[in-house]
This record gives sequence, structure tokens and C-alpha cells, in this order.
Amino acid sequence: MRIGLLTEGGYPYVSGDARLWCDRLVHGLAQHEFDVYALSRSEHQEDEGWIPLPPNVRRVRTAPLWMAEDDEVVLGRRARRRFTEHFGELAAVLCGVPEGVPGVARSLSEGPPTSEADRFANALYGLAELARDEGGLAGALSSEAAVRTLERACRAPGAHRAAREARVPDLLAVTAHLERALRPLSLDWYEDDGLGAVDLCHAASGGTAVLPGLLARHFTGVPLMVTEYGVRLRTHYLTTPDAPPAVRSLLAAFQGRLAAEAYGRAEVVTAGNAHTRRWQERCGADREKLRTVYPGMDARPFAEVGESAVRADSDTLVWAGRVEPAKDLVSLLHAFAEVRKRQPGTRLRIVGAPAGPEGAAYLGHCRALAAQLFPDEAEGPHAAGDNPVSFEEIGGPDLPAAADAYASGAVTVLSSVVEGFPVGLAEAMLCGRATVSTDVGAVVEVIGGTGLVVPPRNPRALAEACVALLRDPERRARLGAAARARALELFTVEQNIEAFHGIYLEIVSRAPVRRVVLDGAGEPLPFSVPAEAHVPVRWTAASPRLAARSGPGWAAGRPPVRATTPVPAPEGAR
Repeated sequence: MRIGLLTEGGYPYVSGDARLWCDRLVHGLAQHEFDVYALSRSEHQEDEGWIPLPPNVRRVRTAPLWMAEDDEVVLGRRARRRFTEHFGELAAVLCGVPEGVPGVARSLSEGPPTSEADRFANALYGLAELARDEGGLAGALSSEAAVRTLERACRAPGAHRAAREARVPDLLAVTAHLERALRPLSLDWYEDDGLGAVDLCHAASGGTAVLPGLLARHFTGVPLMVTEYGVRLRTHYLTTPDAPPAVRSLLAAFQGRLAAEAYGRAEVVTAGNAHTRRWQERCGADREKLRTVYPGMDARPFAEVGESAVRADSDTLVWAGRVEPAKDLVSLLHAFAEVRKRQPGTRLRIVGAPAGPEGAAYLGHCRALAAQLFPDEAEGPHAAGDNPVSFEEIGGPDLPAAADAYASGAVTVLSSVVEGFPVGLAEAMLCGRATVSTDVGAVVEVIGGTGLVVPPRNPRALAEACVALLRDPERRARLGAAARARALELFTVEQNIEAFHGIYLEIVSRAPVRRVVLDGAGEPLPFSVPAEAHVPVRWTAASPRLAARSGPGWAAGRPPVRATTPVPAPEGAR
């Protein structure tokens, strides 16, 4: 079958979110074709280029989110009125304005009052249809008229308090964000030779990446699947603590409405862990549609350490990950001070690079704290002092690979206050290491009883758990063996690929045929690419399975679509 893989700020670019698991998925499902539709986040990301693409990637189409392309579309009077109606209704929903309030937007539906979700959907698809008719909405979404329309919604009776308090800078910031998030409305990806030619759209994240899938479903009936390893609404709350209340409120409302619309239209919604799944349910996902598919990790780099009988240094604790405030290394250092009182010879290796400028500043703070808490120690009056805490990075002579970091210690520690799926913890489990972790995110779900878990921001509890394992080598060995067995069962690439493979076949098996697709000889195909189905009879034109259902009005009267030959990927993909 042919899969339309929808990404934002990741695959197939060298850097970005979801790049690694998308690459493993495409390579692992070599029997299927993939059309990649990628939204880039920065000029730097595009300059870095693409990773090498396998032969089953049929083509790649990209669009930038970091710059607004001038579509040079000038809306006529009727089109401007349509835009004001639909964008006004969208803004009214985000502001909490009741349906039909005069001066904001007239109701876009007839009959009884509609729900907030239906109002949002009607406004969203109304804007999409307008963009399709006019050739784009980039100019309209960034215009002064859009700002004034949002302002009327914020000032309307019944609007939320935060929206009513929005100032001009807030309105400009929200309008700019909506313009960026709604750029997929203006793309030409939704015709029969684009997303209309795939059998299934798979959005690799929530947020803007979902929009092309929603529009492909709206215009051509292509089924949609959504995968999230972190919910965008939660990310919004965590990453915009200093934004003005009006901006936070309006953007949170947009992310929540978009997520609910995606969950409602998708055939299947997958979560990377139970923590993400609970957030999806809070955002309106139907529990019957939800599946948990854990991230797939390559176990091979950790096999030698995990299967080795050589014991690690029994007096060393290891922390590995990105250095940033959310990892709470300050609490870890204070906990280690307590560990040193009880186990004087213990050492702590902090392995990881800082995450951006904020991470670099945080790393400097942690180095200073370590120097203050642990003055350099020397074995004698004529020896150089040595600090029991070391700060290192992967790739040096002592730690050439991540597995070497975990192998260097008896216990791996995680001290985070915010965490999604703890990749470093799963890597330590693959290495057969006992772990001590804080109870955040999906930690308990990942550990599953194979490690010790303590409350976050509690250095004393963290220290007690570390000391308990340092003093009991047999317990460490039992927990490490159980952790490796659990990780091999749940968190490998093979498990991840097999799960998605089964979901793909399940969705396509119950998806109605949208049109008759012909091969080069004029014979009908049940899918854009023959699917894996054990059918003992030959597909014929008379088969009811190939009866094209009625499509949208703009597609009426079009002839059957002929299967196209593979389109070579751009040079950057090679």
C-alpha cells in the first residue's frame, strides 16, 4: 500500500522531532511505499538537508513553516466576506463566544445550535475550501483584517476573561501563530496526484502536521492515523509559562480544538505511553480508537553491555541525558551529597551535552554547585585533588558510545521533574542496569517494577534509594536482568514496526474504496499499491470491492485515476 507520512520539523531532515522513529519505520516496512509530506521549522533545518532515504520512499514534498510565502492571492469582495465569516467563527470558538453573537460572525450552520467542536470544524474546513477556490490564504491570514476579526471576537459578549484582556501585541502574536499553524490550508497537496493518491495518511505528530491529513480526508476521503509521543497541548503549557495570559489562553484553545478534531476524524490514534494516552483522552480522544505503541529502540548497540558478565564499578552512579533545568540535576547533586555521607567512596558521572543556551547556563550552574558541595579530594598531601562528580559527553575517549556510559556505573539515576518517554532509562534497561528514577511522565510505565521510583524534587528519597542499591549487589543484578528482559519485550524497533504494520492493514482493510485505480494495462487495483491480502481470486472491474463511492462535488465526473510511476526523490535525499 502507499502511505502518506506527514511530519513537522523532523523526517526526512537531518535534525528534528520524530526523525529517528520515522526513519526506522520507513526502512522496516520496505514492502510498502511512502510519500513524505514534510513541514520544516527553520532555514537551518533545510540547509542541513535530508538523511539518506530508502528506495520505498516514492517522493518527498516539503513546505516551510518558518517563513511566509507570498501567494500573491488578492481576495475579491465575496471571498473576503467568506474569509471574515469563517475566520471570525474560528476566533469566536477560541474566545468562548456563544454561537450567533451579533458583530462577531454569523452562524455557519442552519438548524439547532451546534457544538463547539462542530463550529470549529465548520470554520476550519470553510477556510480550507476558500483556500482551494482562491489559490491560498497566506495573505488573508496575516492581514490587518484578520487581526481586527480576532479583536472583535475577544471583545464580544461572553468571551473568556483572558481573551477580553488581550492587548494589541497579544492580538498580533496570536494572529501570527494562527497564520503559521494554518499554512497547510494553502498547500497544493490534496489533489489526485498528491495525498489523494495514497491509501492512508499517517501524521507523525499532533499540531500542524495533522492538518494535511484532515484536509486529505475532507477533500478525498483518505483515512487518517495520528501518532503522538507527546501531546501538543501539554507541550504548550510547559513551554509558554511567561507568555501573556491572553496568548496562552487563545493558543491553548486552538491546540485543544485542533487535537479534538484530529482525534475525532482519525481511524486510529496511537500514543507512545499511557501518560500521553491519558492526555489524549482529556483532549477528547475516543478510548476505543486509542492504541499504545512504544517507541522503537535499536537494541544492538546495547547488547554487548547487557549480555556481558563483567560487573561495573559498584561505587559509581551514572546520569545520562540532555542537560537542561527539567532534568533537575541540582536535586541530584544534593542527593549525591547525602549518598557520600553514607557511602564515602561513591562517584557520580553526569554524561550529556547541554540543550541550547539555557542548558549551557544550567550546566555552568551545576558545575559550580558540584565544586561547592564536593571540594576536590586527594589521597595524600602530595597528590592532586579530584572531584567525585564528573561532567562528560558521549564521544570522548572514555565514553565513545552511550552504552559505555551506562556500563561505567552500577546504578543509573534519573532525576527529572518533567519527562515524556524516558529514552535514557530504556537504554539503561537494555544495558541490564538497575535504575533509580523520579515518578514523572511515563517512568513508572517504562520501569514496570524493575527499578526504584521516588517522588520528584526529593533529594533525601533519591539518596536513600541509591544507597539501598549500592549496598545490595544481588538486588542490583536481579533488577538489571528483569529490566533488560522488559526492554527487549516492549521497546525494540521490531516491536514498534510490527505494531504499526498491523494497524496499517487494519485501517485499510475497512476503508472503503474511494475511486477505481488502474494499472498500466488498464486493470483495476484495489489499492494504490497492491496491499498484503490473501485473496484467492483475481480482482475484476465487476468486483463490488472496486466500486468507487461518491466523492466530493469538485471531483464529480472525473475519470478513473491511473497509477503513476514512481517519482525520483530530489537530489538532497540521495
